[in-house]
Amino acid sequence: MNMSGKIRLMTLICLLFVQFGAYAQSENNVVDEVIWVVGDQAILKSDVEAERIRAQMEGQRWTGDPYCVIPEQLAVQKLFLHQAAIDSVEVSESEIMSQVEQQMNYYVQQIGSKEKMEEYFNKNSSQIREQLHDTLKDQLTMQSMQRKLVGDIKLTPADVRRYFKDIPQDSLPYIPTQIEVQIITQEPKIPQEEINRVKNQLREYTEQVNEGKIQFSTLALLYSEDTASARQGGEFGFMGRGELVSEYANVAFNLTDPKKISKIVESEYGFHIIQLIEKRGDRVNSRHILLKPHVSEEELMAGLQRLDSIANDIRAEKFSFDEAATYLSSDKDTRNNHGLLPNSNKNSSLYGTARSEMQDLPQEVAKVVNNMKVGDVSDAFTMINSKGKEVVAIVKLRNRIEGHKATITDDYQKLKDMVVAKRRDEKLDKWIRDKQRTTYIRVNPEWVKCDFQYPGWIK
Repeated sequence: MNMSGKIRLMTLICLLFVQFGAYAQSENNVVDEVIWVVGDQAILKSDVEAERIRAQMEGQRWTGDPYCVIPEQLAVQKLFLHQAAIDSVEVSESEIMSQVEQQMNYYVQQIGSKEKMEEYFNKNSSQIREQLHDTLKDQLTMQSMQRKLVGDIKLTPADVRRYFKDIPQDSLPYIPTQIEVQIITQEPKIPQEEINRVKNQLREYTEQVNEGKIQFSTLALLYSEDTASARQGGEFGFMGRGELVSEYANVAFNLTDPKKISKIVESEYGFHIIQLIEKRGDRVNSRHILLKPHVSEEELMAGLQRLDSIANDIRAEKFSFDEAATYLSSDKDTRNNHGLLPNSNKNSSLYGTARSEMQDLPQEVAKVVNNMKVGDVSDAFTMINSKGKEVVAIVKLRNRIEGHKATITDDYQKLKDMVVAKRRDEKLDKWIRDKQRTTYIRVNPEWVKCDFQYPGWIK
């Protein structure tokens, strides 16, 4: 049977399901039913409900009735998936599994525990993981197909200037205040006695587990200082080697017996003991207990005084902030760039650049720089760094760009991104409307009165 014949057969089967109204029925309740058919793929009521629950958990909002918006979103996805099958567009299993584990970890963190997650979805973890696998495979395939359809949109500076010239002034985006900050951090010295205390505590936990007195996961829940994983009994979920710090990964990937606990592992986050849960190919699921040596008040005060002295020398122009950051800062992520603090907010359009909006900065830094003038060097203060350690710091406000309407001079990249996004959306919008005209679509009568973004669903 050729491809067109297979499609007609699948369509006929789906139409039969629609005609009978359900895959399964109890005495008076429809358990599930086909509500749309797009090409050779069906959309079920359960698909809509599952997507509604997922989106609600992630805080998404709809501009209209979700029971109209969601089926249309799924139908658009089916159009892309149908084209992906024709064009043999695929995504790797490792990419899918990485997304699955991230989503599973997110669910557990949001709901509170693995058990509560299973209760919330009324499924066990394997069933949730399996459903997520199919959902995320479709999403990633659709994204790959969209990238192929759109291609590489190339713009010249003239294109951006033309767009900027034609756009109404009241439609120009407002650019919030952006700042550039340099930072010097130092880790106060931790006495060997404190390090020994932490190691002895971890050895005691190991003995308790080995003697069967308590479960590793219970100790992690009670005592691990990695709060994110502690709620899951120290469990990370499946991770690739590159997703873990190297010291941890080297040990976790070499564990072979889930009943045995690793030796103490030191990383930039503190000290760990690790227990293997399961290995799957190039990914490992492990749990750990993390303890961090605590800094004494005396050492903190000494660190603050050292940095205040450095700040005074910078103000006296004995050396520059750039030089001090390069040679005196303990932060390896910034010292090679003269202390320039990169934007670490992955949801920001400025992510990875030297510019940040105030909400992108670490809370302690934002509080300090809020009232500083460009060129000012702060007094020393304490903060929690990205590794969860308490450090002392000073900052310099290198630049401040006050909030303003976008201009071609200061915000070229922002305007260029807008033009790229606009052209991308126009291409995809036209493709969807063209595809609607050439694809078999069947919509359950209950949905024909919806106010759709793309009216071509109803024929």
